Amino acid sequence: MIDIGLSKMALIGAVALVVIGPEKLPRVARTVGTLLGKAQRYVADVKAEVNRSMELDELRKMKSDIEGAARDVEHSIRTEAGNFEKDWNQAVAGLESSADGSAGAASGFADASAVVPSYRHPGKNWRLKRAAVPRWYKARAGVRTHVQSGAARVARFRPRKFR
Repeated sequence: MIDIGLSKMALIGAVALVVIGPEKLPRVARTVGTLLGKAQRYVADVKAEVNRSMELDELRKMKSDIEGAARDVEHSIRTEAGNFEKDWNQAVAGLESSADGSAGAASGFADASAVVPSYRHPGKNWRLKRAAVPRWYKARAGVRTHVQSGAARVARFRPRKFR
C-alpha cells in the first residue's frame, strides 16, 4: 500500500498550508477527513459484502451436500423398507397357512383381539394435576390458590399503620 510516514505527512501539511492558506485549511482538513471516512466505510462495506457472498456460496455447497446425503439415506430406507415389507408379508403368509384351528389354540394365538385391548388415551385432567401439587410447593413457588381483585390484594398487603 502507500507508505506514508510522519515526515511525509508534515511535508504535505506544510505544502497545504502554503497553497490553501491558514483561513481555509481547517475547513479543507475537515472535508478531507470526512471524505476519507466515507471511503473507509465504503471499502469496509465492500469487504463485508464479498465475505457474505463467499459464506453464502459455502452454505449453498453445504446445503447441496446435505441434500444429497438425505436423498441417499431416503433411498436406502425405501429399499430396506421394501425388503422388510416383503419379508413381513412372507412371514405372515407362512403363519396364516400353517395355523389351523387346533394348532392356533395349542400355541395360544386363538384370538389375538381378545388378548390385546384397544388403546385408550388416558385423558388429561388439568384440575387433578393442579391438585396433585402439594400446598407447601405452591406457597414457595408463588402459585395463587385464591382469586383476588387488585383492590383486595392492595388492601391485604397494605401496611397496618395506613389502614
